[in-house]
Amino acid sequence: MELRSSQRPDLLPKSWYNIVPDLPEKIPPYILPDGTVVKPEMFHALFARELVRQEFSDERFIKIPDELSEYYLQAGRPTPLLRARNLEKYLDTCARIYFKYEGVLPAGSHKFNTAIAQAFYNKLEGVKRLSTETGAGQWGSALSLAGSLVGIKVRVFMVRASYNQKPFRRILMETYGAEVYPSPSTITSFGRKLLQENPDHPGSLGIAISEAIEDVINSGGEAKYSLGSVLNHVLLHQTVIGQEAIKQLEELGVGVEDVSYVVGAVGGGSNYAGLAYPFLYYRLRGKTSTVFVAVEPRAVPSMTRGEYRYDFGDTAGLTPMLKMHTLGHDFVPPPIHAGGLRYHGVAPSLSILVNHKLVEPVAYGQREVFEAGVLFARLQGIVPAPESAHAVKAVIDIARRYRGSCERPVIVFNLSGHGLLDLKGYEEYLYNALPDT
Repeated sequence: MELRSSQRPDLLPKSWYNIVPDLPEKIPPYILPDGTVVKPEMFHALFARELVRQEFSDERFIKIPDELSEYYLQAGRPTPLLRARNLEKYLDTCARIYFKYEGVLPAGSHKFNTAIAQAFYNKLEGVKRLSTETGAGQWGSALSLAGSLVGIKVRVFMVRASYNQKPFRRILMETYGAEVYPSPSTITSFGRKLLQENPDHPGSLGIAISEAIEDVINSGGEAKYSLGSVLNHVLLHQTVIGQEAIKQLEELGVGVEDVSYVVGAVGGGSNYAGLAYPFLYYRLRGKTSTVFVAVEPRAVPSMTRGEYRYDFGDTAGLTPMLKMHTLGHDFVPPPIHAGGLRYHGVAPSLSILVNHKLVEPVAYGQREVFEAGVLFARLQGIVPAPESAHAVKAVIDIARRYRGSCERPVIVFNLSGHGLLDLKGYEEYLYNALPDT
């Protein structure tokens, strides 16, 4: 029995997959508060021109530049696809469980896939500095590394709750050369306003996005904004994950038509889209009957309890409005340890797939997620990031349905990052000090 795929360089995709032309309906246009439709050129002040082109593109496949492929290969792509055989035995399930492990990438998560692409295109256009937000720190770490590799400065606004919970993420970002500020911060007017109202404000991803955008606006053209999730071009870059997984499963004798479930965690949607969208390519053409399960925290139930409507992508209302599942841009989530999932909205493309019941959302509480993470660590040896542990919990629940079953479904999930810099949450769980949500 083969328990892992190969990682041959030729398994690296030549193109990213853009799901936009295959969606069951068009993504509603981005708009301003007065209803004005946002045109691509209006994004040029924030993003590199090539990223704007990708954001609004209807091309199904967008070529990965050779120089960028080299960065992917040097970082460790293709990442391994592994079979969770010990977990299968423990659950006494007939299900076959495979996971794509993005934690082997240098900064410890899938975020590098788009970080290096965004840094690369900004460098080509002569941008001097990138400004961004980060929740738990995976995105900030990845962009800090990418900036170091291509030669661009990086400034990161890290959600204050995570800044306090995860000091080693900050140190990692600073090791890569980034400036890191807790958000709300004292270096933007919006941050100062929030701290004046509440000196102990825990922050949120929406607030950190507002601060990063304000920083770009006030940079005199020196800086551009870099985003870790939600928008089309970000999700696009992540599709190397699913494309690799399909080829690697074939190596192990599992065809795309054999995959029963594709599972992943959702904050803004990038890690889930990265794995799921290449599999959805086949489902949208009627070639498979795969079930797609998207997992979110019960504390931030954007898909399961949010409204589908236009909303800002940030708290201050500096971004255009996107039509998406949202809890409201002024929603401040409780300070759960899965900081990367503390976002009020969901990618517009993923929202459409949820609306059309092509993706099934589910939500879990914090304690049961960490319980699943600990079990996975003890059986498979990998400590999942708290975000990834949400996917592990859903996989366990699905696999338990097939105890003593004649069916042998294939479950594929994205273990989007390791939790070795998230051990505070595990400590609280192990010592019965972890609050539930």
